[in-house]
Amino acid sequence: MSPETAMHNGKPQVAPLRSVPPLERFTPLTPHVAITPRVSVVVPAMNEAENLPHVFATIPHWVDEIVLVDGNSTDDTVEVARRLRPNVRIVTQTGKGKGDALMAGFAECTGDIIVMIDADGSTDGREIITFVGALVSGADFVKGSRYTNGGGSEDLTFIRRLGNKVLTTLVNALYGTRYTDLCYGYNAFWAHHLKVLDLDCPGFEIETLMNIRAAKAGLRVQEVPSYEHGRIFGQSNLRAVRDGMRVLRTIFREWRRKPTAPLAEPAAPSAADQGAA
Repeated sequence: MSPETAMHNGKPQVAPLRSVPPLERFTPLTPHVAITPRVSVVVPAMNEAENLPHVFATIPHWVDEIVLVDGNSTDDTVEVARRLRPNVRIVTQTGKGKGDALMAGFAECTGDIIVMIDADGSTDGREIITFVGALVSGADFVKGSRYTNGGGSEDLTFIRRLGNKVLTTLVNALYGTRYTDLCYGYNAFWAHHLKVLDLDCPGFEIETLMNIRAAKAGLRVQEVPSYEHGRIFGQSNLRAVRDGMRVLRTIFREWRRKPTAPLAEPAAPSAADQGAA
């Protein structure tokens, strides 16, 4: 008979389960789901003080770290961020461009998983659980898609939609990928893959670069549906034609670039290791 059972009137009775102290490395997502990795969220922002209350309100409480990269804002972006989340990490951008801001933020992250979202309210922080769930289920790199079932956008103009379609088709043809949405900035990945991504571009084309290099490196890439909302306040710095041409140049530059070495498979345990286990 196990220690948890006892006899009462000739019948086995199950004793109450002993309480087990929670492991510090587990982060509860829901009453039924927990994860061990630490999650960092990078938010590049320039003059987004009016949008941050909405953006930060959507970020789940279980996120371990928010890294806000301030692009030398002239409004109260930094002050608002600190008021909303006193433990927010502020990184002051020294260069220019979204890509430069993201690279600065990635370098300061301490989490095992990095999620990148926008500060204008277009990306919904409540979707982070979908990205993290895909990563802990086996993906290396997770990219949001506005074109898969469950995704969508209220911000895509005809020109942006057409350009994205053409560029996505081109990347799929050149790199053998099956992406449905190339130019979208809602992505998440394991932090240890930063080395193989080897990011080196300053502008909006960084999202395309990440998608291409993830594929070239043999990472397990998974798309998840995401809904893009319209910017809440202010005006976007994105220029469809100008930035589309930068993306196009990035695609062909990467085509000529020496392929990134694929990830090494973990070594199989030796007989001695197995015997010691």
